[in-house]
Amino acid sequence: MRDQDGAPLADVSDDYRLPKNAAPKRYEIRLTPDLKAFTFQGEVNIDVVVNDATDDVVLNALELEIDKVSAQRGGKSLAAKAELEPAKERAHLRFAEKLSPGEWRLKIAFRGILNDKLHGFYRSQYQDASGKTHVAATTQFESTDARRAFPCWDEPALKASYKVTLVVDEHLAAISNGGQESERKLAGAKKEVVFKETIPMSTYLVAFIVGEFDATAPVDAGTPLRIVHVPGKQSLTGWARQIGAFSLKHFAGYYGLKYPGDKLDLIAIPDFASGAMENLGAITFRETALLADEKTASRAELERVADVVSHENAHMWFGDLVTMRWWNGIWLNEAFATFMEMLAVDAWKPEWKRWESFSVSRAAAMSIDGLRSTRPIEYTVRSPEDCRAMFDILTYEKGAAVLRMLEQFLGANVFRDGIRLYLNKHQFNNTETGDLWDALEAASREPVRKMMDSWIFQPGFPIIEAALAANENGGGLKLSQRRFFYLAEDNHQLWHVPVMVRAKTDKGVSTHKVILTTADATLDLPGKLEWALLNEGGHGFYRVHYAPALLAAITKNLGALQPIERFGLVSDTWAVTVAGLGPLSEFLKMARLFTGETDINVWRALIGAFAYLDMIASDADRPALAATVREIAGPAAARLGWEPKSGESELVRQLRGTLIGALGTLGDDPEVHQRARDLYARFENNPESADRDLMPALVNILAHCGDAARYEEFKRKFKAPRTPQEEQRFLFALADFRDRDLLKKTMAMTLDGQVRTQNSPYLMHSLLLNPACRYQAWDFVRAHWDEMIEKYPDNALPRMCEAVVALLDREDEVKQFFAEHRVRLGGKIIDQHLERLSVAVGFRRREGANLQATLKG
Repeated sequence: MRDQDGAPLADVSDDYRLPKNAAPKRYEIRLTPDLKAFTFQGEVNIDVVVNDATDDVVLNALELEIDKVSAQRGGKSLAAKAELEPAKERAHLRFAEKLSPGEWRLKIAFRGILNDKLHGFYRSQYQDASGKTHVAATTQFESTDARRAFPCWDEPALKASYKVTLVVDEHLAAISNGGQESERKLAGAKKEVVFKETIPMSTYLVAFIVGEFDATAPVDAGTPLRIVHVPGKQSLTGWARQIGAFSLKHFAGYYGLKYPGDKLDLIAIPDFASGAMENLGAITFRETALLADEKTASRAELERVADVVSHENAHMWFGDLVTMRWWNGIWLNEAFATFMEMLAVDAWKPEWKRWESFSVSRAAAMSIDGLRSTRPIEYTVRSPEDCRAMFDILTYEKGAAVLRMLEQFLGANVFRDGIRLYLNKHQFNNTETGDLWDALEAASREPVRKMMDSWIFQPGFPIIEAALAANENGGGLKLSQRRFFYLAEDNHQLWHVPVMVRAKTDKGVSTHKVILTTADATLDLPGKLEWALLNEGGHGFYRVHYAPALLAAITKNLGALQPIERFGLVSDTWAVTVAGLGPLSEFLKMARLFTGETDINVWRALIGAFAYLDMIASDADRPALAATVREIAGPAAARLGWEPKSGESELVRQLRGTLIGALGTLGDDPEVHQRARDLYARFENNPESADRDLMPALVNILAHCGDAARYEEFKRKFKAPRTPQEEQRFLFALADFRDRDLLKKTMAMTLDGQVRTQNSPYLMHSLLLNPACRYQAWDFVRAHWDEMIEKYPDNALPRMCEAVVALLDREDEVKQFFAEHRVRLGGKIIDQHLERLSVAVGFRRREGANLQATLKG
């Protein structure tokens, strides 16, 4: 492990780490949940190795009552008293005499609650079509919540095997990591379900699910694979079954290792705080991330299911079979699974061009990593809160982006060979970041560690500035690197940057690879330069800032750029504008050159910039902004029209919805509003005719221009949806209306039980971003903060607070509030939100006074 500056850490012990005098080898867990009383009883037998004689065995336990403890070896049995230490989330098992070194069996009887906070062993509720409420019990243990379900050594390096038994009501389904081994009836309408023993794995991957669930027939994915769901939703399982089987087989081939479990269940849970969780053999999901109607879900909604299923399946090897030694290395799990989800979905649906759309995710990570308050991908983790705060865009998207950059530099086959070497060497064990670099260096014979340490162990990323440089051939490029900041700061960080360049001179087009390790370098070109593109292929995790002459040259040759490269040009130029390194007028001048653009990701970058301008605009500015959106996006939408055409690709159909949605909201186009009303009514009368990629845009537009009747209609549709995607679509539309009285009703819904707690923080996030009500929503948050802390999942609160970036007129008040109100699991995330608010305020200070004139050009 290394510290934030990249130096090795000699010792990371602290009050939250368990002593090393004993370690587990095997668990036998028997649980009896009571779905009416929301409680459970349990017994766990743990085979442990005592390394040093001790009368104080320390393990993790939280929100449990421990009733009885003993240690057994041979014919000897020693009783112990359990003393809980809630502040440190552990228990001391104090024995009257010392346990001698060697193998012992701990027997612990305990009790706990099925909480409603969506972590540990918790309850999930849903209503069926008749309005009857059903309760299930399920688990979410990552990162440090297995200790809420059974006493354990809850650290990832302390791997053990698990033999799980669940005692449940006879009409309920029971699922765990292993396949079912036996089932027998018990007295009192109960049954005992015993599951096969697992491979050695970390506690956070253990799972047990109990409730009224149905399962599809298993399909062969190299192992039996099922989709598990609440009754009545089998028709929504086909899509996940296809990508689930494809990706699992794809990964087995890529990794060169068979799937490490004996079966795989993909389980849709009604209440789930995250997107999904990679429990070996029993992956749990939000319903929206697993279940979908292929006929009505938009391409983007289907892509999300494909992404999440592939991501979790990738974890079965990278995370479950081989696991990081400690939570500082969680990026090894999550970044690689994000990288692999792209690889699998791209192989399954190459027409989706998934690596190109990943550019949007890369840019989102850069928007955080350009802050002073960012963090390295890997940094020191000490407490459980530190662990949970690691699950952010830097771990997932930045981590995956730098892996993609490395793969492109080494070559895909060499990179894969290194990954195979890593997994084969370390299967069933734990690793640190250096182990991955060692394997990749062995496969590639390149100095991978030296290059990648600059990306993993230091925060931020470089901006590469390009200017003309004279040489004897008449042209060259002067390249320089410095750290990119949205708020200016002196900094002398350097990276090993693989700069890929494509240039056209009077001698033709040539490509060049430069490893920029110093602050400045010069790239000689073979002739007089006409234009040059940095970050060829668009995979580098850096921004590019062209000198004016180079920018003018490249914008005159947009046709010579790939779509992903045009995306990079727009994204980089916008970031430079927000950072104050270039005027808004220059960005808008460039944006007007893209009226003929046909790529959806380039349009996402442009529309994202317009949405940011909408956030900083005054009410008086918005007509000028709307006119600019219509001027730039209107011609592209007109070319596509409102009706799909024969032979169109899925991406073109999605682009139609994106452009029309922008024109109807940011563009505030009355003609688009009316056409949207007419088309929506037509689709309602004839659902079979609905364009699934246009429907989300129509809902957003009708909310934007909607009245009270439309609001009540959407509310009814949210409460009686046909699919999980439709539920989300109409729910979040309730935050897009512009009538403040209607929006107050939506605010109330975030707390009065009408909205699931897994969704409420994100609904409030949307309200905080709505210019029509953002300050009223902020007042609502302040007034109900304690209630939100009590009701909302801990990991969702920091994400809700992201929307404070829009509260430009309340900057001081917002910062004071968070100085006084600590957000659990906020970590650096809240600091980042507040800095992004400062960035927006600074941007408005520079450009806001003359925004109308600038927009009109």
